Amino acid sequence: MTSTPIRAMIVDDDALVRLGLTDLLDNDPGIEVVAQAADGLKAIEQATAHRVDVALVDVRMPRMDGITATARLRALPHPPKVITLTTFDLDEYVYNALAAGADGFLLKDTDPAEILRAVHLVAEGSAMLHPAAARRLIDRYHSTARPGAGTAAGRLDALTPRERDVLTLLAQGATNADIATSLGMRESTVKAHVSRILTALEVTNRVQAALAARDAGLVT
Repeated sequence: MTSTPIRAMIVDDDALVRLGLTDLLDNDPGIEVVAQAADGLKAIEQATAHRVDVALVDVRMPRMDGITATARLRALPHPPKVITLTTFDLDEYVYNALAAGADGFLLKDTDPAEILRAVHLVAEGSAMLHPAAARRLIDRYHSTARPGAGTAAGRLDALTPRERDVLTLLAQGATNADIATSLGMRESTVKAHVSRILTALEVTNRVQAALAARDAGLVT
């Protein structure tokens, strides 16, 4: 039985970039590009008209930028996962993209194989950050006083011991499949735990959950 391809959307104001990414993704038998958009407003229209699983969204675009578009996409009744893909790795882009609900942040010079890997990982419920973006987040974490640590720890109190185990592995970068293997669970059970964790921590994606776990001191 053949699995259903991941339905992807490319959002970028550069037609050549859209063409290149479309060619890259369509050459992967597990991915199908079902929509394209040249700006954030068009992306909302396309995501509403097509069932999109993963959207690759540029940051700097006319009419509606990628950060705003990400937040709008994630608020749809059937929200796609979002990977922010940009030429720039400025700090505010990383933080704002994740705060808007992005599950990945990559630079456009990322190796094509890694872009394909990111689409698959994010579609499966994992997260993907460019190494430079991950380094910035880690550096910021270690250089701040973490005023929200008490709040984060309080939210963790609402989790069951099993959910804390899942969160610990999630914060260490494990995929749902990795967590299922480590804890002897079905992957569908892991997904249910992750959904409950996101709700309890009042976050929208795995990256934010991992940062909350670090804020609370669950992992270092």
